[in-house]
Amino acid sequence: MYSQLHHSPCPFHSCGGPLAKFNELEAVPAVSTLRRDPRLINYSPHVSALCIVVGVVWLLLLPLDSYSRQTYISENALLPGQVHTYFGGSEQYIFRAYRREVEALNTNETNGVVSRLDEIFKSAGLKVARQKYNYTSSGKEYSGENVYSILHAPRGDATEAVVLVAAWRNMDGELNESGVALVLTLARYFKRWSLWSKDIIFLITADSRAGPQAWVDAYHDAHSPPSVSSLPLKGGVLQGVVVVDYPFSHPFEFIHIVYDGINGQLPNLDLFNTAVSIASGQMGIGTVLQQMWKHNDRYRDRLQTMLRGMVNQGLGHASGPHSSFIPYHVDAITLQAVGEGSHDEMALGRTVESLFRSLNNLLEHFHQSFFFYLLMQANRFVSIGTYLPSAMLIVVNFTITAMSLWVQSGRPNISTKPPTSPKGSSKKIVGGVKKDRVIGAIPTQGSSIIERKLFLPLVFVIGVHFLGVVPLYVFNHSSEKMITTTFISFAIFNFILPYICAIVLKRYFHPTRQEILLIKSFSLLLLGMFLSALATLNFSLAFLVGLSSVPLTFASPIPDRPALATIAVVLMSFLSPAMVLICSSVYWKIHVNNILIEAAFGWDVWGMWTQVVVWCVWWPAWLTGTVLVASSLAKPNSGRVSR
Repeated sequence: MYSQLHHSPCPFHSCGGPLAKFNELEAVPAVSTLRRDPRLINYSPHVSALCIVVGVVWLLLLPLDSYSRQTYISENALLPGQVHTYFGGSEQYIFRAYRREVEALNTNETNGVVSRLDEIFKSAGLKVARQKYNYTSSGKEYSGENVYSILHAPRGDATEAVVLVAAWRNMDGELNESGVALVLTLARYFKRWSLWSKDIIFLITADSRAGPQAWVDAYHDAHSPPSVSSLPLKGGVLQGVVVVDYPFSHPFEFIHIVYDGINGQLPNLDLFNTAVSIASGQMGIGTVLQQMWKHNDRYRDRLQTMLRGMVNQGLGHASGPHSSFIPYHVDAITLQAVGEGSHDEMALGRTVESLFRSLNNLLEHFHQSFFFYLLMQANRFVSIGTYLPSAMLIVVNFTITAMSLWVQSGRPNISTKPPTSPKGSSKKIVGGVKKDRVIGAIPTQGSSIIERKLFLPLVFVIGVHFLGVVPLYVFNHSSEKMITTTFISFAIFNFILPYICAIVLKRYFHPTRQEILLIKSFSLLLLGMFLSALATLNFSLAFLVGLSSVPLTFASPIPDRPALATIAVVLMSFLSPAMVLICSSVYWKIHVNNILIEAAFGWDVWGMWTQVVVWCVWWPAWLTGTVLVASSLAKPNSGRVSR
């Protein structure tokens, strides 16, 4: 570092002398000491708090017109709503006959149902095949048999296919009587047309959770025999999937479009926009999403819709039969009839027909529109470039605090005063050497860096993160009968675990102040690193976990104040993942047992990795922060000398 330059007419091209010349040692530039200024450490909590506030405010601004956009079709080949639909007339009588047959089959065994569906598809002149599956999760078996048929494209070369799906029972366990009847009717109807350029697969699954997953796994040869059978018939590469959910016989009011996939993945926005354009524009049917039955396009409704979508995507579970297809880069949605209105089954059938006519026009896979977005209305969205900074701002606060703690751990003394000498004192903060008319700045002992002891902090942080594998394994492999008892036992142990770890750490390892700072620094650094990477894959999960982990930024030991430290530990205990799960179950009126069983099923069948983030990223960071606060209550062993 150099001090003040002498003025010269041409400092860069002078033939003789040094480039710069120093006047006095006291004129060393501020850059030399700026990074050693203790005030920077004092400001880091304020900077972190500012990032958190700005990140939350950023998210709350997204529903405004200035930050969101109207949806639009990017793929011109789709031409939504540009064709005349012919589904109707005599097809309605066929549909009603099939619906009565489905109602009658509801009382039969699975084999009888599949056999009759097989006969119906064969009577329409289609190739038919079956597939059996049997999954085990939480000690419970999920078995069934799928039946499907293939209409090979009269004008194609069997390289591409689209799928029309109806589950025998929907996600709520209701008989999908009109949905199954509509797929059977459309299979017979589509067979009469010769305009198809893609194979059309008609799939009836035994349920909405395991059946679609078994079929799509086997279609891509990613299944696990013998629990999941192979498919004897296959078509082309899957380009799109439409699921019909119509569990009643009366006319409906709206079409509820379900689009959330497993692990927060989403279908291409063009597929969603095409369905909205056809239903609302061509057919005059209202469309809703995220169970917002009354949406007035106000700020509150937009925000609520966006937050509901974030919660569903953050949980990472399947929201319908379509969710199983999205991890294979197959764009899929569910059309769910809701309410009581004036639209009958023929209106929904024409909507599906028009949607398949648009998919039939695709020249290549969906790629032009967005795969990362937040919807706040059927016709309004924000893209990843607009909403991603809100999560990144929350995540970056962990990195800022970690860097500040790292710098702080290397200083022998921490002072809140600026590094200036007292008036009238000759003591210098920065020393220097002079050689060949050039003066260099050298930090004195007061601003030197001390050696950091990394062994204990690294072992502790890495050990705590590996400890997260225990609850991950236990909850994913507990039986349905024992999972509630297991969770209660874990919640109790989780409450006292920070005290145990703090006592062991304090009495047997005697961490120094530097090591305490490094433990927190490494923990927050890992948390920020994991969440910043996660935000690009599942923004909603990264945002929710980051917001729940905000108190860890400010969690520190509170020496000589046991009452305040006890209150802080209790508050931190209520912010643990286990307590958040309990509070969430109370708020949504869902039993904890059902949540854990669903999570275990997602792990075993869907390949859901939300639990990995919770138990191997969030929980270790929480445990580390709580242990540091609880260390204020643990007394060191008086019989041993502290390091």
